[in-house]
Amino acid sequence: MKLTLAEPKYLKDSISVISELVNEARFKIGPNGVEMVAMDPANVAMVIFKLLSSCFVEYDVKEEVKIAIDLSRMKQVLRRASPNDILTIDLEEDKLKIQLKSKTTRVFSLPVIEIEEKEQKIPQLTFPVTIKTKSDILTSAIEDADIVAESVSFIAEQNKFTIEAEGDLNKATVDMNQGEDTNIVSDSKEKIKSRYSIEYLKKMVNGSKLSDNVIIQFNKDYPLKLEYKEVDKVALSFVLAPRVEND
Repeated sequence: MKLTLAEPKYLKDSISVISELVNEARFKIGPNGVEMVAMDPANVAMVIFKLLSSCFVEYDVKEEVKIAIDLSRMKQVLRRASPNDILTIDLEEDKLKIQLKSKTTRVFSLPVIEIEEKEQKIPQLTFPVTIKTKSDILTSAIEDADIVAESVSFIAEQNKFTIEAEGDLNKATVDMNQGEDTNIVSDSKEKIKSRYSIEYLKKMVNGSKLSDNVIIQFNKDYPLKLEYKEVDKVALSFVLAPRVEND
């Protein structure tokens, strides 16, 4: 197995975001790319990652390989990658070798670890509403909500998407109307509302490092899905459990 990236940012930024939610992960390196599905330790959020083979300048994978890695260690190594580096990954016995080559050649070895947990399955979810908007709009809205409360409500209507947070005294409301920057497709004539943790959302919206656009899908008291993707390169998705109100 030998993988070479001319644009290390797609791996570097992905691991930087994923490591905020997941400590250890199992990667599946197959003919179509590098894939990973993992849950956070509290079983509240799932991360789904794909780095497509078309993102690599060299992608030599004879047979599918599964390896588990400590993501904090991998993040530290990838931090050392500059935009001009050519990044090469290969597997030597029980070590993952990462080479960064520009004016110098630097080689790092990471131990392959054992993970006890079973392989994660991506849940089959159906959503009545899909919103596509600019990544920075969603990031800004979550930052606004963070000032006020620990959870946030996502509210979808036919031509409007609202992010709302309410604390003991304060309230923040961000409205996004159907238009140039926001596209709302809803199969429901009724208002759809669900509440989610801001702590998790603050980590997930860092997916904006990978794409200028985000796809938001949710339902009433139902998991939320956020997806950041660049065509033929990378896809990073998050599934977040709702915070159901006790009333």
